[in-house]
Amino acid sequence: MPRTRSLAWSELKIGVLSAAAVVIASVTVFMLTGGRGFFWERYVLKTRFSNIAGLKAGSPVRLAGLDVGSVQSVDLSGEQVDVTFEVNKRYRGQITTESVAVLGSISLLGESAVDVTPASRGTPIPDGGFVRPGVTAATLTDVTNSAGQGITELTGLLRDMRGGKGTVGKLVTDEQLYVELQRFVTTANDLTTGIKQGKGSVGKLLNDPKVADALESALRNIDEVTRKLNAGEGSLGALLKDDRFSKSLTSTTNNLDTLVAKLNRGEGTAGKLINDPALYNRLDGLTEKLDQLLVRLNNGDGTLGQLLKDKQLYENMNKTVSDMSGLIAELKEFVAKVEKDPKKYLNVKVGIFAW
Repeated sequence: MPRTRSLAWSELKIGVLSAAAVVIASVTVFMLTGGRGFFWERYVLKTRFSNIAGLKAGSPVRLAGLDVGSVQSVDLSGEQVDVTFEVNKRYRGQITTESVAVLGSISLLGESAVDVTPASRGTPIPDGGFVRPGVTAATLTDVTNSAGQGITELTGLLRDMRGGKGTVGKLVTDEQLYVELQRFVTTANDLTTGIKQGKGSVGKLLNDPKVADALESALRNIDEVTRKLNAGEGSLGALLKDDRFSKSLTSTTNNLDTLVAKLNRGEGTAGKLINDPALYNRLDGLTEKLDQLLVRLNNGDGTLGQLLKDKQLYENMNKTVSDMSGLIAELKEFVAKVEKDPKKYLNVKVGIFAW
């Protein structure tokens, strides 16, 4: 009987130690997993990446750098990869429709994690919902590939330079280009020296105090003219400052607007000319008849056309005009003789009547 009680107590001690070990193990696991919580404290979310780059089941899920869950599975879906992960429910309010999931790295060895950005705005994503994927930062592999590509391009550039390709290549390999560049540098040095010594217009401008004084005087004159304009002095100043001119200009503009409005409404002769098609047609017909008349004149039709085209008719008319001018001159001379000695001509006329 005492042996049986001892055996029962031993079994009890083993059971107590086993329970304590389970509790310690559970606490240890909970402490190691951080804020992930127990399985009943988690809910499932999903996201989608084009390349998971070493992400696998069990990889951590971080919210602003804090471990809040773990990856459950990764499944290929067409050209994309669906990632299913669990997150502690207490962070549900910080993972919303405004949050973004990107691939993060745990170390330089290629181990990846899912980084979720917290967002206070938006609606919390429900259980099984998708977190919007974001642009993943470049990984060490990407940097290595970019560096390798850059080294390749640099090697090709050096090869082209040695072969004399491009401007830099020609500068390195072409002796004539080097000589011309050296000559250009020498010329630039000479030009700089000449400017420092006051040679040329630029040199005088930089070194001659008279030129500087003249430039300063011109600037003072400009300042004075500007001051007078701002003060309303002179004709231009009065033009800028006079309110009457502004009102007059405004009145003129209003009158012009009124005139344009009347023209658009067809008022007055000019308005009718612009808007009345009948008046335009009559004017167009008159212009057409005038064109026909000018054509007939150029062709020599009619008296006026013959006068313009027939040289003999022109000479005859010119001769007639000349004869008429001579006749008028003789009449004037006769009238002058009569006025000078009227008795002579009157006696002759009386004698004729007396006969």
